[in-house]
Amino acid sequence: MSSHVLPVRTYYTVFAALIVLTVTTVGLDLWVSLGPLHTVAALIIATIKAALVILIFMHVAYSSRLTWVFASAGLFWLAILIAYTLQDYLTRGDVPVPGH
Repeated sequence: MSSHVLPVRTYYTVFAALIVLTVTTVGLDLWVSLGPLHTVAALIIATIKAALVILIFMHVAYSSRLTWVFASAGLFWLAILIAYTLQDYLTRGDVPVPGH
């Protein structure tokens, strides 16, 4: 099996991007009021950071299709878990509780 070797500059560039995105997340939290879009913006930034880590630092971008299948399966499973969690959270007030 051959391995793909990335130049060190790529790692430093991705690291710098992760730092910038982290500072952006903190800056949005401290100084910008987006209202209900705040969570959406934070999740978009977190998704970009996770994609950078998975693709570059974990070398999925240069791996075989089987690695892509298992990485995608993990993301699919995460989506299922989030969907079930949201289903519970968003329907908590639907059933009346006697005595309350």
